[in-house]
Amino acid sequence: MKRIIFLLLLGTTTLMNAQELDVNLQVRPRFEYRNGYRTLLPEGQKGTSQISQRSRLNFNYKQDELVVKLTLQNTRTWGDVPTNAVADKNGVAVFEAWAQYNFTDKWSARMGRQVLSYDNQRILGEQDWGQQAQSHDAFTVTYQTEKQKLDFGGAYNSTAENTFQTPYTVANYKALMYAWYHNQFSNDLGLSFLLLNTGYEYANADTKLLVDYKQTFGPYLTYKNSKIDGNFWLYGQTGKSTDLQVSAWNAAANFNYNVTDSFKAGLGYEFLSGKATNDGSTVIKSFNPIFGTNHGFNGFMDYFYVGNHLNNVGLQDAFIKLSYNVNKWQFALSPHAFLAAADVVTPLNEKMDSYLGTEIDASFVFNFKKDITVTGGYSQMFGSKTMEFIKNGDANHTNNWAWLSISVNPRIFSWKK
Repeated sequence: MKRIIFLLLLGTTTLMNAQELDVNLQVRPRFEYRNGYRTLLPEGQKGTSQISQRSRLNFNYKQDELVVKLTLQNTRTWGDVPTNAVADKNGVAVFEAWAQYNFTDKWSARMGRQVLSYDNQRILGEQDWGQQAQSHDAFTVTYQTEKQKLDFGGAYNSTAENTFQTPYTVANYKALMYAWYHNQFSNDLGLSFLLLNTGYEYANADTKLLVDYKQTFGPYLTYKNSKIDGNFWLYGQTGKSTDLQVSAWNAAANFNYNVTDSFKAGLGYEFLSGKATNDGSTVIKSFNPIFGTNHGFNGFMDYFYVGNHLNNVGLQDAFIKLSYNVNKWQFALSPHAFLAAADVVTPLNEKMDSYLGTEIDASFVFNFKKDITVTGGYSQMFGSKTMEFIKNGDANHTNNWAWLSISVNPRIFSWKK
């Protein structure tokens, strides 16, 4: 009996020694001046300003092979709830809530609400710029070695615990399946391949509920050494969406060169297929980045693919990126030249110039303290008549945007036993 008690106490002690708990907080208010943000400002209209805020509480727990994460989040605009309100209409939401079990050093599985983020987040990303960000209710499995990693998983969504067949009316997918494979061939060269299958539910002419599946797939290549780094990707999109055939594609290349230890210069080009305005076919030819962190692409003013510009003429984006680091400061400047990827034709059958406009983005990051970071920027769009035709608004108006954000991220509790 004494031996059994001793073994139990030893096991309990061993278990306790394998436990870890980390709790951290994020408070991130952001001021924005919007004067032609996301679309050209209409004639006679004036811009606006507001402050939004994200507040997060993260719990990270580990016990032997078990890993658990819980993230509680509140997002708001300052003033959208009166100071004397009894209840907060925004409430506290669960951004992440998942449990992971590590079966071996190579195999693990995760279930629950989690972030799906891969490569440069062009197709699957966290969308961290948005205060609410993006997570998925999913089940995923990971296989990982020193050089290779394979992730695959899926999700199935419903509006509630229904008794009878009920249409999924949320603006989201009904089902999702994906596989992502990465091979790091050397310290310089890496290659990934993504296959994503998304199903959206809709009612046909007979009000019968159907799910059509759209596939997004392709490689992502990276190269990096002490002086240069670059990436290239090519994604195709096929399948069906609400009974319409899909045939679209996206390709991009980026090249950066470290001129000095502090100064980096780069250039890039991206093509997202589109559909001509006089194309009468029912085929969907416009590429959709789906769950990508789109704010990081095609200009910070979010004129394209941030809840907009879908099923449109597509986009060509040629840009330069300049960045300079000094002490606690990081500065960046990036001009973009935007062109339509398909013909823009007026109702009078007049073909317009493909040039949409030029955007200039300037931004900075200041690492004020260990847990405090200040970021900000200024952007201006010089739109064309073609942009006016697509977006409406007034291209002659000064269309600009400015922002300033302070992110406070302290670790408030850490325990290891």
